[in-house]
Amino acid sequence: MAFAGLKKQINKANQYVTEKMGGAEGTKLDLDFVEMERKTDVTCELVEELQTKTKEFLQPNPTARAKMAAVKGISKLSGQAKSNTYPQPEGVLGDCMLLYGKKLGEDSVFAQCLVEMGEALKQMADVKYSLDDNIKQSFLEPLHHLQTKDLKEVMHHRKKLQGRRLDFDCKRRRQAKGSGRASPYMSPSHSSAHRHDDEIRQAEDKFAESLTLAQIGMFNLLDNDVEQVAQLSFFAEGLLEYHQQCTEILQGLVSTLMEKKEEAVNRPKMEFVPKTLADLHIEGVHDLNNGRRYGSTHSLSRPRHVPPTSSVGDLPSSDPLKAWEAPRPPPTPWDPPRAFRPHPAPRSAPNGRDPWTASPLPSPVKSPARTPLAPAKGPCCTALYDFDPENQGELGFKENDVITLISKVDENWFEGSVNGKTGYFPISYVQVTVPLPNM
Repeated sequence: MAFAGLKKQINKANQYVTEKMGGAEGTKLDLDFVEMERKTDVTCELVEELQTKTKEFLQPNPTARAKMAAVKGISKLSGQAKSNTYPQPEGVLGDCMLLYGKKLGEDSVFAQCLVEMGEALKQMADVKYSLDDNIKQSFLEPLHHLQTKDLKEVMHHRKKLQGRRLDFDCKRRRQAKGSGRASPYMSPSHSSAHRHDDEIRQAEDKFAESLTLAQIGMFNLLDNDVEQVAQLSFFAEGLLEYHQQCTEILQGLVSTLMEKKEEAVNRPKMEFVPKTLADLHIEGVHDLNNGRRYGSTHSLSRPRHVPPTSSVGDLPSSDPLKAWEAPRPPPTPWDPPRAFRPHPAPRSAPNGRDPWTASPLPSPVKSPARTPLAPAKGPCCTALYDFDPENQGELGFKENDVITLISKVDENWFEGSVNGKTGYFPISYVQVTVPLPNM
């Protein structure tokens, strides 16, 4: 029996080499069978490629996929079933927002919005995990079953058919070759001829059997549209449900963030006064020249070239109209940086601007000394620094300009005019020489 199997394999190899190199022609099947073979080959490629691309669609990170495959392989070798979940990017980003939103604290509106968005992204990650499970169960598992069961069986019958065809063609070719060389004076024995006929008949029967099985298998495989279309519909329904749930989550998130934005806009802006070293009870180094501390309240309360008084009664000059000519005090040992010179932003702009969108006031820049203009006779003030307007309605001026006061808008802004222009300017940039009547 073993010798018969070995002889059959030799016959197959002989026939295959003869067809490929010797130009011999084997048994040709009809065009319908050839077309079924082509569609079956395409189906095999489709099923394998579709499984790979679907996994990449559900789990797009190749590094995470490789790590999961490695952990799965190790767990199989060790005999321990270890589940490893793919890290969805929505969940990773949501964890980050939740972490830092909680660290910032609940008193910050921005921190509250971070927590809200982090929770929404975590919900989207859960929905994505659900989609992953549904697609695996309703789409990938049927494809895997088709690949490992039906397609494998069809390809087995096709391979067997190819081998039996080679065996049948080899035996038939040898019989024709032997009968063609037979001598007219010598006839083969009856038993030998009968044996060859039986071998060819058996090879033909097996070839016919494999041909029938291969045709039936390919037909059943290709005529399975209902089940395959149902699997595609499950895939589409899963995607639709995923995007609908994500849409609901994002709509709720956007609504919540808009409410938080309105809350932040309507929240009153708190004034902040930086603490000095004296407020913190920190002792500084004594100045040997004037005996003052570098970190004292006197040196940090105002810029070095700002006069210590801002009221008419405290002016060194007896004439309030000539207060701008008063000599400046000598500079203190510590000069605060220009960015820390007083120019507080108002709670609300006098011209109706949105304080949340207005740009911060520029740092006062000291301009070169110029010849001061003649002071006005009515309520007025003297510019301590240059002020460049950045928004419509603001009044620009230079250091030592005398500005006529029109009104006081609030605790941070005056309305005045200079050089024929009228507008708003910060109180901290000027020194009042003649106050308004209601001041």
